[in-house]
Amino acid sequence: MNGVRRGCFGFLLLILICSNFDGCEGRKGWHWRHRQSPTSSLARKKARGNNGAGNGHSSGGGGARGGGRSGYLSPLPPPPLPPPPSPSPNLKNGSQAAPAAAMFDVLDFGAKGDGVTDDTKAFEAAWATACKVGGSVMVVPAEFEFLVGPISFSGPYCQTNIVFQRSYSELILHLTSSISLSMMQLDGMIIAPTNAKYWGSGLLWWIEFSKLQGITIQGSGVIEGRGSVWWANNEPDVDSIKEELSLVLPKIKPTALRFYGSYNVTVRGITIQNSQQCHLKFDNCETVQVYNMTIASPGNSLNTDGIHLQNSRDVMIHHTNMSCGDDCVSIQTGCSNINIHSVTCGPGHGISIGGLGRDNSKACVSNITVRDVNLHSTMTGVRIKTWQGGSGSVQNIRFSNIRVTEVQTPIMIDQFYCDRSSCKNQTSAVGLSGIAYENIKGTYTVKPVHFACSDASPCSDITLTQVELQPLQEHYHMYEPFCWQTYGELYTPTLPPVVCLQNGKPTSNHILSDHDLC
Repeated sequence: MNGVRRGCFGFLLLILICSNFDGCEGRKGWHWRHRQSPTSSLARKKARGNNGAGNGHSSGGGGARGGGRSGYLSPLPPPPLPPPPSPSPNLKNGSQAAPAAAMFDVLDFGAKGDGVTDDTKAFEAAWATACKVGGSVMVVPAEFEFLVGPISFSGPYCQTNIVFQRSYSELILHLTSSISLSMMQLDGMIIAPTNAKYWGSGLLWWIEFSKLQGITIQGSGVIEGRGSVWWANNEPDVDSIKEELSLVLPKIKPTALRFYGSYNVTVRGITIQNSQQCHLKFDNCETVQVYNMTIASPGNSLNTDGIHLQNSRDVMIHHTNMSCGDDCVSIQTGCSNINIHSVTCGPGHGISIGGLGRDNSKACVSNITVRDVNLHSTMTGVRIKTWQGGSGSVQNIRFSNIRVTEVQTPIMIDQFYCDRSSCKNQTSAVGLSGIAYENIKGTYTVKPVHFACSDASPCSDITLTQVELQPLQEHYHMYEPFCWQTYGELYTPTLPPVVCLQNGKPTSNHILSDHDLC
């Protein structure tokens, strides 16, 4: 009832406000020619008289704000978002009509927010109520720490447009400027349990949003995965307590925040840190916006991808800072129309497409743009990686205006990717074509360019324009650019010269089958 009364008050106040406002050395044969221009730390208080001792959660992982680094691009203000679709007027499953911005505070459903008490059931109850109300707001308030176990906020019978919201005044401000989607306003901290009893034999996610239309997660809050106990068995030097915990935790590590089968998803403002494995994942999602957020884990946190995309399309990621122990952004099979710009990455493994084609699978990726990106102290810069034996294609990829600082290998294509001790040699491969590298500049520590393409399916239409990469220190032993079965054009001279790129198109006898086509 509290949430409904607040919602009614919000509706009346909204009316008042609105009334006042309107291996091998590659073959050589290079050519070049001119081409026509084509969160902050939060003060967290223990709530309601509970003491905070013994909480013991990790706060490590230093952020990747990236401000003040020389040679970095100045971030641009985020563009305005188009207004979201109006909620469906059709009510089903006994759902009720609601005033604008009906709010449901997890504290009103029994959450303690002391960082010790299990608040999972309170979050489930708040969601169950908010789910029935279109345009509702689920509030996770500031200055509280909520211990929450594995939880799924799911449809498909929820009303559209649910919000995780921070404060009443900010909600009113938001509503005067746009139509609100369903939302979780996250301004407190949600922390993961480290007790093995919560995880059973292993789960693929910790917090999941599934089969929803019009869902927004926003605020200045933190999702704290306390992942250090999960990484402990991979670290050479680890204290005895973490080592003991890691021995009883399952081998399957969860993703911190996962969206599955959802449409019109927005994540903005929040911080996800110290994830057990991947920080933020979108699987089978469409029309996604991620911006103004931070992902933070140490560089030695194994397999902690920043943002993982799979079978998703029409995704925009921008004005986001990422530091992690794996790919800052990982783009997997089934992805198309992905636009990434104005982000920083480091430490981490860079921005990657793949690995694709694992276990002889078919992979299809197309229409990917990565631009205006700063990478520092990463393993690679922009990379495409595929396994031997796969099929399908990667095409129409553009890497533009990339700045690299102390990156091991800034530009990489690896069609012999293997993360095991050894992999079987196979003939078939995912086809790569139409890949443009434009205005990529900075410093490297190992090799400037590495193009290792398949013998049976060479890379084609690879173009380089204004690529200028210099070794961090001249007296270090550096590798020259490497190409194997790579065909394309240099539109301008490169630094160092990429003389191994073969001009024109490959003379391959490989005939594409229906299985190869996407």
